[in-house]
Amino acid sequence: MLGAAFFFSLTSAISKWLGRDFHIVQLVFFRNIVGVVFIISSIWKRPLRQEGGKLGLLVFRGVVGTLSLYMLFYAIQTLGLGRASTYQYTYPIYLALFSWLLIGETLNGKEWMAIFVGFTGILFVFRPDLSSSLRDNALGLGNALLTAISYLSIRQLGVVYDTRAIILSFMLSGIVMPILSMLVGTYYPMEHLDFLIGTFKWPENAWQWLGFLALGLTALLGQKMLTQSFTHDKAGRVAAVGYSNILFSVLIGFLMGEAIPTPSMLTGMLLIIAGGILVSLAKTKKA
Repeated sequence: MLGAAFFFSLTSAISKWLGRDFHIVQLVFFRNIVGVVFIISSIWKRPLRQEGGKLGLLVFRGVVGTLSLYMLFYAIQTLGLGRASTYQYTYPIYLALFSWLLIGETLNGKEWMAIFVGFTGILFVFRPDLSSSLRDNALGLGNALLTAISYLSIRQLGVVYDTRAIILSFMLSGIVMPILSMLVGTYYPMEHLDFLIGTFKWPENAWQWLGFLALGLTALLGQKMLTQSFTHDKAGRVAAVGYSNILFSVLIGFLMGEAIPTPSMLTGMLLIIAGGILVSLAKTKKA
C-alpha cells in the first residue's frame, strides 16, 4: 500500500508538471489510454468470467470516475498537490455517509465521530483566500464526493462483474469523455467550464511524450499495488496506510516549489487522516 500511495502521488506530480503545457482533459486521456492496453491484454490472455446484467451501473461508474479524475487534475493545478490530495482522501468519510443515506447501512457511534472529525478537518483546510478561490476548493471536494459515489457503485458491481471489467469501464470512459471534451473545446470553447472542456495539443519533444507514458504507467502500477494490498491484508489497515499519499504529495509538492502548508492546513490534514482511518477501522471491525 505504501508503494501504491507513492506511485499515485507520482501520477499527481507528473500531471502537475504536464499541466503547465497541456489541458487537464488531455492528461486524463493519456492517463487511461496507457492503462487500457494492459487491461485488454490481460482479458485477452484470461477471458472475463462474470454474471453481468448491470450495464447501466457499469457505464455510470465509468462516467462518474472520469469526472472525479477531471476534478482531481484540475485541483492539482489550482490548489497544489498537498491540498488536492487531502481533499481527495476525504472520500471514505463521504462513502460512510452515502452508505447510510443511499443504501441504508447503519453507522455506529465511532463512525459518526469519524465523520464529525473528518468534516472538522475539511473546515480547517477549506479556507479560500486570494490564491485559491471558493470554486477551486469546491471542485477539489467534488472529486472526493464523486470518488465516494463511484466506490459505492463498485460495491454493487463487484458481485456480478470481473474486477477487470469494472476497471476497463472506467478507463474507456476516461478515453471517450476527454475526446468529446476536446472536440467541444476546439469548436465551442467555454472558459467557465475549463475543468471539463479543453483542447488537444501535440507533445513537442521526447520529454513530454515520456511524461505522458509515465503518467499512465505510474497510475497503472499504483492500481496494481492497491489491488494486491487489499487481497493480502485487512481493508481497514490497508486504507490507513493509504493516507501516506498525503505525506508523499506534500513532500513532492514542496520539491516542486509549492509552499509549506500553514498550521491551519496541517491541523485539517491530521483531522481528515484521523477521520478516514477511524471510518476504515470501524468498517473492518463490523465486517
